[in-house]
Amino acid sequence: MGESRVKLADSQEEVQRFMKYVLKDLRALDRMLDEGDWFESDTIRIGAEQELCLVDQQAKAWPRSMEIMEKLSADDAGDFTTEFAKFNLEINLKPLEFKGDCLSRMEENLQKKVDQAREVTEELGGEILLTGILPTIRKMDVDLKNMTPLQRYRALSEAIMSLRSEDFDLRIQGMDELLMKFDSPLLEACNTAFQVHLQVTPEEFVPKYNISQLITAPVLASTVGSPILFGKRLWNETRIALFQQSVDTRTVGDHLRESSPRVTFGNEWVKESILEIFQEDTARYRVMLSSEVTEDVGKMLDEGTPPALKALQVHNGTVYRWNRPCYGVIDGKAHLRIENRVFPSGPTVTDEIANSAFWLGLMNKMDDYYPDVSEKMDFDDARMNFVAASKLGLDTKFRWFDDQRINAVDLITEELLPIAREGLEKVDIDDDDITGYLEIIEKRVESGQTPSYWMLNNYATLKKENQSKEQTLAAITTAMIKNQKKGEPVHKWGRARMEDLEHWQPSNLIVEEFMTTDLFTVQKDDILEFTANLMDWRRIRYVPVEDDKKQLVGLVTMRMIFNAYSKSVNHEEDVVKSVEDIMITNPITIHPEASIMEAMDIMESQQIGCLPVVKNNRLVGIITEQNYMAITGRLLKVLHSNNNSDEQ
Repeated sequence: MGESRVKLADSQEEVQRFMKYVLKDLRALDRMLDEGDWFESDTIRIGAEQELCLVDQQAKAWPRSMEIMEKLSADDAGDFTTEFAKFNLEINLKPLEFKGDCLSRMEENLQKKVDQAREVTEELGGEILLTGILPTIRKMDVDLKNMTPLQRYRALSEAIMSLRSEDFDLRIQGMDELLMKFDSPLLEACNTAFQVHLQVTPEEFVPKYNISQLITAPVLASTVGSPILFGKRLWNETRIALFQQSVDTRTVGDHLRESSPRVTFGNEWVKESILEIFQEDTARYRVMLSSEVTEDVGKMLDEGTPPALKALQVHNGTVYRWNRPCYGVIDGKAHLRIENRVFPSGPTVTDEIANSAFWLGLMNKMDDYYPDVSEKMDFDDARMNFVAASKLGLDTKFRWFDDQRINAVDLITEELLPIAREGLEKVDIDDDDITGYLEIIEKRVESGQTPSYWMLNNYATLKKENQSKEQTLAAITTAMIKNQKKGEPVHKWGRARMEDLEHWQPSNLIVEEFMTTDLFTVQKDDILEFTANLMDWRRIRYVPVEDDKKQLVGLVTMRMIFNAYSKSVNHEEDVVKSVEDIMITNPITIHPEASIMEAMDIMESQQIGCLPVVKNNRLVGIITEQNYMAITGRLLKVLHSNNNSDEQ
């Protein structure tokens, strides 16, 4: 949604007014397609948008984008733009003609811009990272205080909240399971992508768009790079599930009624033209935003001037198809594009251009092999392949033509890479570029080391060595930054090491990062014998007491259990019957976003051994002396490692 002068359509009159402009734009586009000579067809261009994360010296989200934008030189600032959250930035590359050395030039142009952003960010004390989801992102980072303070983002946030009228429930099942409640659509800002554009003519839009839908799954399987969110190992490309849920305006209703999310793969193959996609999206999705529209599209067409179709552009910017149809006007000539939105950002610029080469080559040749894919495959199979690839990456088994079942590695290496080569040769891409970029895809697929595999493999190894989720994720993030600076593609990356954490220290860390969240609790009516056994089985010294709504109502300690049994054995008092008889009824608690130092001070001053962690009156974790022992041990290891490095 690039239009900056947008606002919330907050009344029925505003919605009706803006809808009239959308319908005028649709009629204008219909006329342009029918007359046929409005669109550029002799030159085909490619383009890209690079989203990136800003991180601090602790490898955590760093909301300083507005300051970075101010420091970028005036000559280059137009190539950079803000994103929904203040810890993201976007780079917009100038389009290039799809021929010759365009791929290596795109890499050179993009690397120059990334280096420029990195230089400015480092001057301010931060770093940049190209990744689909920042491994160290925390729930506190997606608070509305980190939303970029611009009108279009406020309007989008208000529009989503207005249509939903309730909190967000995030549910993603993978190797781990994430069940969380959110009160802000800023959750979407966890996603960062590398979006590739291919210009197409009106005549070839339908076959090309259907091809883009067909190849989305296998191409994504080779590029997956977002397996971790909030410390949970979920899908190989968690962005797919996260993006749909974060801007979903649907509410729970009758389960028999179908309802499409605003983030969508689509519902059927395209049959006639780009117009039917825009018509479907106008029919399915309510107007969320509006804008002041001044152009008279009918008059402009009569005068021979292609209109910008601003109303349609604004509405299209609030419907997030993974292959998005785009309309634009450059130098007085209209054009159509297909925007691929499935690629995660990173892991290096070289990897991103290799991903683009694979996709562009297939887009330019696949329809020669399969001129009408709608006759070869059911749309539901293409959509199912997409979801499966998002979850499993290269472990996916696809349903392909003629009811074949074929695994991702064989499909990519034996069929798709050769077709992609032909597609790039078709427009005379330089031989060295074709070989170099497609070989990166081939080596990545053969080795199995996608960005997701690298992250998950390192997570498992470091977690065994260190047993600290937070430090493990920080080490992975820091290693990614170092590898990106070296520029080698991901299939050549070695393992991440704790020694990469040169600046890690606990003084700036928060309770949420170290608290125990895998909780064993009791209720006040539970018998004491069960509580004692629970502590023994799980080897824990503190058990929170909660009610049916997960609200904290008390705390039981091992010492209390001992005292109760001692009194019972010595017949000093009647036998204690339930947890309620001995529990602390108003335990001291702490908020998950409080600092570790604050928690330590409370525990020391109050002489207590644990703090239940409570947010919105609900128990979310617990922090104990054992957590502090682990923090201290890891800090000492880091200090020891740094001292050894200094001596060397």
